[in-house]
Amino acid sequence: MTEDPSGCRHLAVAAPAAASVAHDEVMDVEAGWQKVRDDGHVRAEMVEAAYAEPRLRQLFPWLSMGELHFSRCTEPRWTWDIPYSMPAAEGSYWVSGPSRNETVGPAATIQDAMAMVIARRPTGCGPAFVGTSEELAAYETANQQAG
Repeated sequence: MTEDPSGCRHLAVAAPAAASVAHDEVMDVEAGWQKVRDDGHVRAEMVEAAYAEPRLRQLFPWLSMGELHFSRCTEPRWTWDIPYSMPAAEGSYWVSGPSRNETVGPAATIQDAMAMVIARRPTGCGPAFVGTSEELAAYETANQQAG
């Protein structure tokens, strides 16, 4: 975990073999994935397909109304800037977001749904930030001003 001058923490996710990544840093995101798996309120194939995709696995997952959401931070209030997926009729899926009033469209397979989510992630979307969305915003602002 790195910390900037304002005290905000940032999660660095590296290849599993990299010794520089501390166990606790990855645990926040991994704990989120385990909680989503254990919850049982979404189709298991949704969770597993998202987890199999490294660009989604590095984000913090959360559930709402049978939907699988992704956050760029690990603590509530989570970010709402990444599309989310939900089950639809006859084994298909629907992708919406990032906000509730935005629709991306239908997906025949979970792989198609995850590809739609990935394609619509924010520019520069990387590993989850350890903290709240407010702390993430402060971190990003500080980095923009410093750069």
